[in-house]
Amino acid sequence: MKEVQDSWFRKAKADGYRARSAYKLIEIEERSKLIRRGDRVLDVGAAPGSWTQVAAERVGEKGIVFSVDLKPIDPQGLPKQVTLLRADLRDLDATAFGGLRFNVVISDMAPDTTGDPFGDSVRSCLLCQELLDRFPHWLRRGGHCTMKVFEGVDYPALLRRAQVLFDEAKGFKPRSSRAESVEMFLVCKGYKGGDAEPPREEKPVIKRGWGTESH
Repeated sequence: MKEVQDSWFRKAKADGYRARSAYKLIEIEERSKLIRRGDRVLDVGAAPGSWTQVAAERVGEKGIVFSVDLKPIDPQGLPKQVTLLRADLRDLDATAFGGLRFNVVISDMAPDTTGDPFGDSVRSCLLCQELLDRFPHWLRRGGHCTMKVFEGVDYPALLRRAQVLFDEAKGFKPRSSRAESVEMFLVCKGYKGGDAEPPREEKPVIKRGWGTESH
């Protein structure tokens, strides 16, 4: 297993990506083709920037990628179509992104893990639910998204909600994910808009910000 993991790390280094997680998004893109040339893409939990690199390649010079994380992202080597924001997404509204909705939202964010699989999964699903809550303001009707989530007791409810909000929503585990990892990626296409469901009942917010865990 370690040799397989090291092979992804070596490949990322050889290909110029900042982390092995780039290949998770590449594989999602090969299967689902979420991002097109000229798209506006929001990358959530973007540090260290490997998904941003892939997204920037896909949108090309006429597209835009906004990359947000609590952690700093090194701008060196990133193309001009990338805008970096060091912030908690809970503190941002649509004006932070120029007032325009996105074609695609991608999220590799995760809560800081505690060693408690049940609690980590619950917090991961809540982060994804909070992201979905913001889609009426952030994602265009007909838009797409993919988000990382830790499988667990709350995952089926998250998937069901995504299936209400989108024409298509499925779970997918890339080959480059560690075999022992409980991470799953929800891949959703065809956002129906903010009127697709009634308002969600408010739940306690996580005090930790929206950032990345590990890549």
